[in-house]
Parts: sequence; structure tokens; C-alpha cells
Amino acid sequence: MLGPLLVAALSGLLLLDHRAGLVGTQGVAGGKLLVAAAAVALVAVSPWLGARALPWAAGLAGAASLGLSLFLRLGAGDGSGPLTSGDAFGLTEPAALLALLLLVTLRGRRHAVLACVLVLQPAIVLRPLATGVSDTGLFMALFLALATTAALGAGVARRLVLADRRHRAAAVRLEQRAEFARDLHDFVAHHVTGIVVQAQGALAVAGRRPELVPPALERIERAGSEALVSMRKMVGMLRGEDELPLAPSAGVAELRSLVERFSADGGARASLVLEGTFDDLPVEVGTTVHRVVMEALTNVRRHARDCAEVEVHAVRSGDRVTVRVVDDGRAPQPSGGGFGLRGLAERAALVGGRFRAGPVPGGGWSVEVVLPAAAASSAAPSPEVTA
Repeated sequence: MLGPLLVAALSGLLLLDHRAGLVGTQGVAGGKLLVAAAAVALVAVSPWLGARALPWAAGLAGAASLGLSLFLRLGAGDGSGPLTSGDAFGLTEPAALLALLLLVTLRGRRHAVLACVLVLQPAIVLRPLATGVSDTGLFMALFLALATTAALGAGVARRLVLADRRHRAAAVRLEQRAEFARDLHDFVAHHVTGIVVQAQGALAVAGRRPELVPPALERIERAGSEALVSMRKMVGMLRGEDELPLAPSAGVAELRSLVERFSADGGARASLVLEGTFDDLPVEVGTTVHRVVMEALTNVRRHARDCAEVEVHAVRSGDRVTVRVVDDGRAPQPSGGGFGLRGLAERAALVGGRFRAGPVPGGGWSVEVVLPAAAASSAAPSPEVTA
């Protein structure tokens, strides 16, 4: 949408230049129109130019503008008469070059942007002084210098904001993977301890009750298979983080105590409804269920003003688990761009789920996540979670 608006505005400036007599004398007008038209065309096609092609194309337009300024400075013409100030002035060309400068600063690659700026900025600033130094020319040059500085500042500020958002989003992803690493440690410790205990029991009864050994070995094999399934999935979500501090574990069974603590702290009343069986959820799904409810209740406490009631509803239906937390607060909650909610979306995506948050009709806020309820194979581990 911005591209067509810019092209329309630049076309209007070109018409204004023509009516104000700023196109230039015969012999100069053709060159000015050509350079201005080329700059306007580049602005029009800029959405289709990549981060490398756009700076080079804009740099060529700036070089053409500098060449025309040099032509004017040398006093070239067609012999019909001396050059006038109108040959140097005009609105279309500097405006188009300013638009290109802003677009290049926003989208171009770093080194290409620097080279392009070194060409575009003098091309814009020096044009009013091309036919000679005058008070009007100096004023226009100063104005264009301020305009180029503002365009550069806006572009650099926008790049810094985007870089900061990417950095914070990467930090959110790293935090979620760190939580999975802690979950993995606790999960492995739990299952390995169970396997060792069952193996010791099988050894203890092997001499007196040998018929009990095969069932024990089957249980050991099943526990090991379950652990490997979830370990393989969770390790695939990690990217080699260093050793991390451990955290206590919680599960879907702890949701009720979490909701009760929320109500006991005062303010809104919270209720919990569990439908279905959650005992065989994969560990990565159980951690996400607990994390979603905890983060949603935290947001209610922080942001939902005049909230009287919060409903937490978790449903196990077939091959999926749906968790929904709804409050009746009248004040708007944070948008989906918040980093707490973004972290939940990242975590849900890691386990193959979907996350959604937003206002509900009649007031209040809803947080909902839909997660797969089955592990990668038929065997699924018991739920654990990092709180």
C-alpha cells in the first residue's frame, strides 16, 4: 500500500514542478525528467527488489543525479541561453531520492547501505548548489541535509527496533528450550530410577521366583521405550544449551493446587474443570499444559482489572488436549505480541500444537492452546512439568 501512495505523491510533485517552472530550460529539462522518472520508477518497483539489488539500483540513480549536477555545475547547455536557478531546483527528484534513501536504509544489506548512502546523500544535498551558490540554494541544501539525516535516522532506528525484537524473540525461544532441558533432566532421572529399581527387584527374586523375572523385564523394556520416545522428541527441540539449573517438577495433577493458590491470594475467583484422562500425556505436552495455565493466570493478576472470575478448562478429547483460560476483566489484556504470550506460542509450536489469545465478546480475555495428546509412538510417558 505504501508503494502506490509514494508513486502517486511523486507523480503529483512532478506535475507541480512542471507548473512552477522547475523542470528546467530546454536541454536540461530532458535530463532532469529522465533522472526523476528513473528514481520514481525505482520507488515503484522497490517491493520486488531484494536487499542486495535495491541498494545498487538506488546507488545508480544517485550517481546519475550527481552526474547531472556536475553537468549543471560546468555550465553545459544547448547554447540557447545561460542556466537558471530553476535548472537546479525541483521537488520530484530529491523527494524520490529521499524515498529511496529511506527504503535502502530499512531493507538493504549493511555494507551495500553504506555505499549507497555515500552516493545518495551528496546527490540530494548538492543539487540546489549545482548552478551556483545563493541564499536560496544554501537554504535548500540545508533543508535537504536535514531531510536526509532524518531519513537515515528513521531507517536506522527502525532497523534497531527490528533487531531488538529478533533478539528478544530468540531469547524467548532459548528460554523455552532451557525449560525443556530442565524437563528432560527430571524426566530422565525419574525413569532411570524406576528402571534401576525394577532391575534390582528382578535380581532379588530371580533365584526364588524365576517366573516373576519375565514380567519385570517387560516392564523395564516398556519404561525404557517410553523414556527413549520422549527423550528423542525433547532432545530434537533443543540446540545444545550448556548445563542449566534444575527446577522442581509439576504436572497436570498440580493444576488444581495452582488454581487454588491463585484464588487464595485474593482478587478473582478461579475454577478448574478437567474432562478426560491426562495420566498418559507425553511429558512435553504435560509441561506445556501447566505452563499455559500458569502464564495465563499470571497475566490475569497483572493486567485484568475488575476481574471477578477466571475459568480454567482442560479437555482431553481423542488425540488432542485443549486448554482454555477465560477471565471476565473489563480492561484489555496484552496483545499477542507480548513476549510472555509469544513464549507460550513458541512452546506450543515446539510440541506440534496451536496457540491463540485475544479478547472475548462481552469483555474479558481468552488464552487457548490445542496440543497433541499422543506421543510419537503408542507408548507415552507420564506427565511432568517445570514450573
